[in-house]
Amino acid sequence: MATTVGTESTIHDLVRNLILLEHDAIAAYESTIARLSDPALSGQAESFRQDHLQHLEVLRQMATETGVDAPQEGDMKQMLTTGKIALADLFGDGAILKAMATNENDTVTAYERASAHPDAIEKSRAFFGKAHADELRHREWMQRTAETL
Repeated sequence: MATTVGTESTIHDLVRNLILLEHDAIAAYESTIARLSDPALSGQAESFRQDHLQHLEVLRQMATETGVDAPQEGDMKQMLTTGKIALADLFGDGAILKAMATNENDTVTAYERASAHPDAIEKSRAFFGKAHADELRHREWMQRTAETL
């Protein structure tokens, strides 16, 4: 399911939805880390989870600065992102990473769109660009690594 995050008309809605997306991503990473059988893969997934935690912290600061009521947890989409991981667990580490790569498609798209949001100030655009680069790196690693398993 493709995300609509990044298409919001206001910066307030954008920040709120990015926070929800980050909560969902963090939950998916926690599920992934718990299911991967290879400790090296789990370690890399944990480093990516830390990136998402850092993104969430910056987004919370943005929410405070812009007067947005920051969600404290994910939304219903979290069941989809973690559910894909649970199903993939039946097929091993490669399938888990492929499922996570599809989850990363949403974050890649969302931050790419956010970078071009008309209400984003330069500081916000810089963060959105960095987060986009992180998400591209995460997805690329997962796709590449899944192919070798």
